[in-house]
Parts: sequence; C-alpha cells; structure tokens
Amino acid sequence: MLLTAAAEADKLNLDISLGTWAILGAVIVAMLAFDLFVYARGHIPSVRENALWSVGWIVVALAFGAIFWVWQGSEAGSQYFAGYLLERSLSLDNLFVFAVILSYFAVPGEKVQGKVLAWGIMLALVLRLVFIIAGAALLDAFHITFYVFGALLLYTAYKLARHDNVEIEPEHNPLLKQLRKRVTMTDDYDGDKLFTKVNGKRVATPLLAVFVVIASTDILFAVDSIPAIFAVTQEPFIVFAANAFALIGLRALYFLLVGLMDRFVYLTQGLSVILAFIGVKMLLIDVWHVPIWLSLAFIAGTLAVTAVLSLRAEPKAKTPA
Repeated sequence: MLLTAAAEADKLNLDISLGTWAILGAVIVAMLAFDLFVYARGHIPSVRENALWSVGWIVVALAFGAIFWVWQGSEAGSQYFAGYLLERSLSLDNLFVFAVILSYFAVPGEKVQGKVLAWGIMLALVLRLVFIIAGAALLDAFHITFYVFGALLLYTAYKLARHDNVEIEPEHNPLLKQLRKRVTMTDDYDGDKLFTKVNGKRVATPLLAVFVVIASTDILFAVDSIPAIFAVTQEPFIVFAANAFALIGLRALYFLLVGLMDRFVYLTQGLSVILAFIGVKMLLIDVWHVPIWLSLAFIAGTLAVTAVLSLRAEPKAKTPA
C-alpha cells in the first residue's frame, strides 16, 4: 500500500548502493573493533580517559553527519542528526538498566564489566539491524504500521513515566529462569570466561547469565527505540547509521556516568515526553507532517530541560544496604 503524502514527506528514497552499505558496515565493524581492543587496553581507564573517549565518539558521529549532509542534502542530514540525538538519549536509559544488571550479578571489576558491555552493545546493534529491516518492510507494505508504532510508543512513554519507583529485577527474567533450570552454573566468576571447569566438569559461570539478561534487555530496548526513530525517518540507511553511531562508545560513557546516575533524577520523565511526542507524530502522520527541524528542536530542548532540572534537584538518597 502506498504511503500517503504526509508519510512520504519523511521518505527521501535515497539512492544508497550495496557498496555504500558495505562501506558503512566496514566502518562500524572497524569502530567496534577499535573500541573493544584499544579502549582501556590492559588498564582501568581514568575519568579523564572516559571523558575523552566519550567526546571522541560523539565527534566521529557528528563528522559522519556533516559528511552525510553534504553528500545527500540538508533534509537527509537533518533526519540523521535528529535520529542520532533521539537514539543517543534513549541509550542513556540502557546504561541505567545495564548498571542495575551488573550490580545485581556483582560482576567483578571494570575490566570484566567493560567486556560484558562491549559484547552487549555489539549484540544490540545486530538485533537493531534485524528490527530495522523488519520495520522498514512493514511500513512499506502496511500503512497501518505507523499507527501501531505510534500506539506502542505512547504506551512505552506511559510505562517510562511510571518507571521511577519500579524495581528492575533480573531474577524475574524468564530466559534466566530457563537457563538456570537447564545449565549447571557455578556461584563464582572465573575472570571473563563464560564457562569453567569445576572438579573436572565443564560448568557455566554467572557471566553467562549476565549475557542472557543483557541480550533479552537489548531486545526490549530495540522494540521501543526502532519505532521511535522510524517516526523521524523511514530511510533504513539513516536509521541504521544513527543507531550504530549512538551505540558505539557507550562503554566509555557508562564508566563516565556510573557514579553520577543518581543525579539524573528526571531522565525517565524526559524520555517519556520525547517518546510521547514521537508517538503522537506517528499517529498524526496522515493529518500533519511535523517538520524535521521541529522534531530535532523538541528532542534537544526536552533533553536540555531534563538535564537542567536534574542538576538543580536534590540527589536521590541511596537505599541503605
């Protein structure tokens, strides 16, 4: 079914060849490898290193956006920047959940935590590529998908707005329950190994459980974030590029922000407002085309207000052990 005129406004029909896709894929793989094997190689990074790496990856993402703007025009460039800003802001919530998971399983040391995060981010990228391909096909074939995505985002915004007082409990994860029933697991970690030997028997370490929980969490985040960015652009190339550049470098950002997470007291409210806006935009797709500059300004403005209010608020009191 053909998209309506309003929906077509975000559909640029970019002429992206398979060769260009391959180049983007190679660049992303190279960046992931660089982040995995060069960042914090052989030592625990300092706050200054984490800050420099975090800023560096943002500069790389902005540089790609500038090149893409010159190459494909201002509309395509604006859609990339809006998509990147949206996915980067949503990824902050990923970091908070990852912190809860790593804390719950008492993953030892920043070195092991960093490796878990690196592989978790790679898995998230693969899962999002799958969701992007499926989402693009659904949007192209069934126009009603816009309304389904819009309703899903409004529901997610509602859940997120009520998220503050809800405990994240990995032990209730159904995949983790099935894993523990079927796999013999030791109580102790063995460095960054998923499996080890105890009394001559090969058994899993708790790190395998960590990966299972993070993988299932990645799927839930992909279900929320991919419909959100499709409200900004329906171009699969832009959607994937924005997701990839938003995810790369999260490891350094995690270690930079992990000690400050209690200060972001209004993050969930800010993200819920953004998702609600995006959801309404999708539901109005046949009535009003929201200009991309307005989407970009709204997302940036909401994040700025959220940051200012969070910094001015009293830090959350930590629950005594």
